[in-house]
Amino acid sequence: MLKMSSYLITFIIALIISYFVTPLMRKIALKFMIMDKPSSSSVKTHSSPTPYLGGLAIYFSFILALFLATIFLELQWEHIYVILIGGTIIMFLGLIDDISSLSIYLRFIIQILVACVLVVFNIRIMFIYPSYIGILFTIFWVVGIMNAFNIIDIMDGLAGGVALIASLALLFIALPTEEIYVNFAAAALAGSTLGFLKYNFSIRPDKKALIFMGDAGSLFIGFILAALSMGTSYTKMNDIALFSPLLILGIPIYDTFFVMLLRFKQGKPIFHGSHDHIALRLEVLGFNRKKVVLIIYLISVLLSLVALLLTKVKIAWAIYIYLMVGTVSIIGAVKLGKIKMDTTELNLSK
Repeated sequence: MLKMSSYLITFIIALIISYFVTPLMRKIALKFMIMDKPSSSSVKTHSSPTPYLGGLAIYFSFILALFLATIFLELQWEHIYVILIGGTIIMFLGLIDDISSLSIYLRFIIQILVACVLVVFNIRIMFIYPSYIGILFTIFWVVGIMNAFNIIDIMDGLAGGVALIASLALLFIALPTEEIYVNFAAAALAGSTLGFLKYNFSIRPDKKALIFMGDAGSLFIGFILAALSMGTSYTKMNDIALFSPLLILGIPIYDTFFVMLLRFKQGKPIFHGSHDHIALRLEVLGFNRKKVVLIIYLISVLLSLVALLLTKVKIAWAIYIYLMVGTVSIIGAVKLGKIKMDTTELNLSK
């Protein structure tokens, strides 16, 4: 088994590359006016144009870190090249959408095709039978997680921070596994997102994001995490620990279903943007945006720790833990759903 130091080196390499590449991407975005403009008040939550291409920085850092790992740490490509090919297609899909909006149908078609590539190379959900049902769930999982990360990317540092926490959770849970590529890729993604967060999030209330990851970043991150989550067995303690990714990626999954349910009840198109997100509802309760993001970080960490716990306990305790998390989630959804949303209450200057 490779030493933990190998994963730490990969993490540091990705972090350093991202730290220096991100401001370079910001300059390129400014030069070519690749900006996220708050032109649609019904969707956008920022008040001034902000450069895109942060996702491109995350992508390059991730790729280069893994490439260097193959040279100096003797990492075998195996499944890595499949994930990189799919991730590259998804990154460019998001980048094109950032620069010139694509139709939602074309986006879904490409995402489904890329998910099918993973299936062809046997990166898929293995525990659902018959196999064709498992394949359908795999496609749904990959496409769903990609778009879930895209949906939560509404505040400075939110999607990047949740991705960082999820990556580290997958790394630590997957350490005992024979699928070494999961460990290296998770370490690389964690380092890449942390380097990006230096320019995307600060706890200082007066400091705004210098760059956004855009769809290129959120879709790419979602794809990588969805693929990695299917690459480890999680535990031999109990079979239902296989559902740990639902907790590790709980924030984007929960917010996506919460928003879709509310839009459905209100008779709104479920794929159109709105201000129904959990983060914005917490803001209406009186928390400023920095505190909202930190609260969501904390919840994400707690869910990841619960996921880790699930891999260590017997099935009876695992069932009890799932029931507790499910109960709290339902109660939280009911309470959050009762908050009356008024865009005039949202401070878009934060």
